Amino acid sequence: MSIDTTAHKNPVPEHAAGEHACHGPGSPAEGAAGQYALATASEIEAARGILERAGLWHETTRIAYLGLVDPPRGSGAGEPGAAVDRRFRVFLHDVAGARPHDVTLSVTRGEVDDDTELDTSAAGELPVLEEEFEAVEEILGGDARWLEALAARGLDPATVRVAPLSAGVFEYPEEKGRRILRGLAFVQEHASDSPWAHPVDGLVAYVDVVNRTVDQVLDFGPVPVPAEHGNFTDPELTGPVRGTQKPIEITQPDGPSFTVTGGNHVEWERWSLDVGFDVREGLVLHNIAFDDAAAGNPGDRKPTRRRRILDRASIAEMVVPYGDPSPVRSWQNYFDTGEYLVGQFANSLELGCDCLGEITYLSPVVADGFGTPRTIANGICMHEEDASILSKHSDLWSGVSYVRRNRRLVISFFTTIGNYDYGFYWYLYLDGTIEFEAKATGVVFTSAQPSADYPYSSEMAPGLGAPFHQHLFSARLDFALDSGPNRVEEEDAVRVPLGPGNERGNAFTRRRTLLARESQAARENDMAAGRSWVVSNPGSLNRLGEPVAYKIHPQGQPTLLADPASSVAGRAAFATKALWVTRYDEAERYPTGDFVNQHPGGAGLPAYQTQDRDLDGTDLVVWHTFGLTHFPRPEDWPIMPVDHVGFKIRPEGFFDRSPVLDVPAPAAGGGHCHR
Repeated sequence: MSIDTTAHKNPVPEHAAGEHACHGPGSPAEGAAGQYALATASEIEAARGILERAGLWHETTRIAYLGLVDPPRGSGAGEPGAAVDRRFRVFLHDVAGARPHDVTLSVTRGEVDDDTELDTSAAGELPVLEEEFEAVEEILGGDARWLEALAARGLDPATVRVAPLSAGVFEYPEEKGRRILRGLAFVQEHASDSPWAHPVDGLVAYVDVVNRTVDQVLDFGPVPVPAEHGNFTDPELTGPVRGTQKPIEITQPDGPSFTVTGGNHVEWERWSLDVGFDVREGLVLHNIAFDDAAAGNPGDRKPTRRRRILDRASIAEMVVPYGDPSPVRSWQNYFDTGEYLVGQFANSLELGCDCLGEITYLSPVVADGFGTPRTIANGICMHEEDASILSKHSDLWSGVSYVRRNRRLVISFFTTIGNYDYGFYWYLYLDGTIEFEAKATGVVFTSAQPSADYPYSSEMAPGLGAPFHQHLFSARLDFALDSGPNRVEEEDAVRVPLGPGNERGNAFTRRRTLLARESQAARENDMAAGRSWVVSNPGSLNRLGEPVAYKIHPQGQPTLLADPASSVAGRAAFATKALWVTRYDEAERYPTGDFVNQHPGGAGLPAYQTQDRDLDGTDLVVWHTFGLTHFPRPEDWPIMPVDHVGFKIRPEGFFDRSPVLDVPAPAAGGGHCHR
C-alpha cells in the first residue's frame, strides 16, 4: 500500500464532476516494511518467487488469496527496534483440478514456513476467482439444455447475462469436493442497459467451473420477463436534473489535523493507529490507542500516556441470505467476504464524488490471480468531518456559557460485489468513541414478481420483484485495554418492582453478568433491556478504583432470520447471535472459518466455542454481529439510496474524567466563539 499526500482543497461541487471535480490517483510508492507496514508490489513479487522456487507454482496455478499474517499478539512486533518478519498467507488454486494448497511464507527470510494440501470435500473450497465469473456464462453458452430454455422464452443468448453466484451447500452430494457456481439469467437489451431490470425467472443452472461442465439446468417454465427498463441515468427516468443545489465547499486552509508517517501510521487528536488493508477483509485497523492527558486527581495530573484500546479491528465476514423459498432462489446466500473477498473489488475513489474536503488517499497493493501486483489507486480515503456539538451548557448560577464542537476522523473504502455496493466507514471521535458504519447501496437483486401479494418479495416495478434479504456483518474486535487481559460483562437495564425500598415505584437499576467461559458467551440482542456489553481490564483501575472499560452499543437489529436447521444457519452460525467472545488464538482468524466457500457448516465461531475456554482476565476477541433486514421499497428502484447500519464502542470509565476538556472553543462567524 502507498500513500498520496497531495492536498486536495476546494473541490468544485459534485454536479460539476465533469469539470475536474474528481482528481486522479496518487503515485504508489514503495516504503520500508515494518511489521505493520502495508503490502508492497515488491513483496508480492517476492512471494511469487518463493512459491516458484518451492515448486508450488505452475502454469495452471492461481492465487485465490494472498495477505499479510498478523504477528503473534504480545510479541512486541511494531515496537522500536523489534525484529521484522514479513509473513504472508497464500491460497493456491489449480485450474486443472489438482488439490489446492494453503501456504505460509516469509518474504523476509525467503522461505516457505508451512504448506498444507487441502481436501476440499472436507475443508471447503477456496474463494471464487475473478476469472470464474466469465466462465459461467461462457460454459452455459455451449450447453444445449440452457440454449433450449432460452429459446423457449424467445431470448437471444447474445443478450443474456448470467450472474455467477456462490453455490452454498445443499442436497447435492455429487457437488462435494467440486467447484460449483450457480447461474441466474438477466436480459441486457443494449450495451448500457441495466440487466437487473429484466430477470429471466424460472430458470437456474449449476456449473462446475473446473471441469467446465453443466451439472443441471432446472427449468420451471417460462415466466414473462419484466419489460420496463431500470436505467437510472436515462433522462426518461431522471427528468431535468435539479438546478437548485448551491455549492458546499469544505476547506481546511492549514491542511488536515492528522499526520501520516511510514506510509500508514496515523496520528490525530490524541489518537494513534496503523491503517491496514486485506484483500479478504478490506480495511484493518491495528494498534488503536489514545493519548490520555487527564489521568489522576485535579492538581496531581500524571504525564500524558499512550493507552492501548484495540490491537486489531476489522469486519471479518459479511453474508447476504435471501428469504425467497422459490426453487430458483432458495439457495441464495452469499458470503461476500469469505467467498468473494471484498477487498479485491475496492473502488478507486474520486475527489468531489466519493470524498469531500481535505483528503488523504491510500492506494492498496493486492495480488491478482496470477500473482501480479495490482494497485487500487485511491482505494482508501481519510479525512476529518465536523460532527456537530461535542458539549454545551449555559449555566444559570455561574453565568458560564460553554460550547465545543465535535469532529471525527473518517477512514473508509467502498467495494462493489455484483449488484450491491458497500461502504465501510470507521470513525474516531474526540471523546474516545469508536464507531463503525456500513453503507449499502447499488441495485437490489431482482426476480419476477409472481403476484402483488407474494409474501417473500416486494414489487419494485410492473412485474419486477426484489426478494427479501439481510446484510449481516461480523466485526472482529481484538480488545487490549491498557495492553492487558480483559473480561466481558453483559449489561441490562432492570426495572425494580414497587415495594419495600421502592415505595413509589420509580426505581430502576442495571445488572451486569460476567461472561466467564466461551459456552456462556454467545449472546442475543435485547433492546427492551437496552442490552450492551462492557469490556474491561480488571488489572487497570481508574481513579475511582473501578476497572477501565469500553462499552459496545449495538443497534439491535435482527440477526439471521433463516430457520436454525437451514443450510445457511449452519454455515453462517456467527449471524445467529449478536455477540460472541472467544479466547485469542492466532489461528482463529474468521467467524466462518478459513474456507467458507461450499463448506457444509460448523466452522468458525461454533468450533472455537466448543473448547469452552476461560475468558475472565484473558487475551480475548469480541465478535459482534450487526446488519440490515431489507424489505425492498419502490424507492429502492432502480438504484438504492444508501442504507446505514453499524455500532459504537464508547469509553466506560476508561478515562478519569472527560477527555475533551482541552478542546478549544470553535470559530464563529469568521471570528472566535469565546465560550
